[in-house]
Amino acid sequence: MHQTGRMTTILITGASSGLGAEMARQFAARGHDLGLAARRTERLEELRDEITAAHPTTRIAVRALDVTDHTAVFRVFGELRDELGRLDRVVVNAGLGKGARLGTGRFEANLETAMTNFVGALAQTEAAMEIFRAQESGHLVMVSSMSAMRGMPSAMTTYAATKAGVAHLAEGLRTELHGTPLQKKIKVTVLYPGYIRSEMNDQVEQSTPLMSSTEKGVQAMVSAIEKEVGDACVPALPWAAMAPVMKHAPLGVLKKLI
Repeated sequence: MHQTGRMTTILITGASSGLGAEMARQFAARGHDLGLAARRTERLEELRDEITAAHPTTRIAVRALDVTDHTAVFRVFGELRDELGRLDRVVVNAGLGKGARLGTGRFEANLETAMTNFVGALAQTEAAMEIFRAQESGHLVMVSSMSAMRGMPSAMTTYAATKAGVAHLAEGLRTELHGTPLQKKIKVTVLYPGYIRSEMNDQVEQSTPLMSSTEKGVQAMVSAIEKEVGDACVPALPWAAMAPVMKHAPLGVLKKLI
């Protein structure tokens, strides 16, 4: 695993916009090299040009990737590793926010979210861990959600379930590695972002006091990632304090909170 202060090579999926794009900007500002993958290659190329202009020494490799194309996930991860020399960190960030109340004829929307957010994340985790096991080092970062703390109602139900699922994938992996020679060499971080301004949550009221700007929210994410913490609710205020409430509050209280 990389030592504190040494620059790393970071692969970010879903990097064409929102949290992924801002993570790329902030990691580049910290001196890291980047592998960026997303479906919208024109946006990736614009982001690459923007970052290169600001940080000319940063190496950036880009690839088109739909994480529901599982064969492509393994191929692209391998290509980015080969182009950049290694992958020190993989941020499993690609995701969808679609959804509908269960039983209302919108199964296709919920299925698309489940396939992207959970099965796609499983493919990314498998591909990353194959590389990390071969290198005997690496840092897996799973972007979950505060909605994973508890089953969510209405249009959020499937989304929240997928985010709970990916958190358990990562936590299960951390449990597997615990007490083994790889524990200190392969790190696993789960992030639970609250409301952070991005394309995915544009429908959330702009005026909510819980909404962080993209830059501020991602600063909290990047800081937690760089510290290689096991898990973090980001930004810490108010979400770290709200996590136990969300987990244990009676349903009536929870519905008022959300």
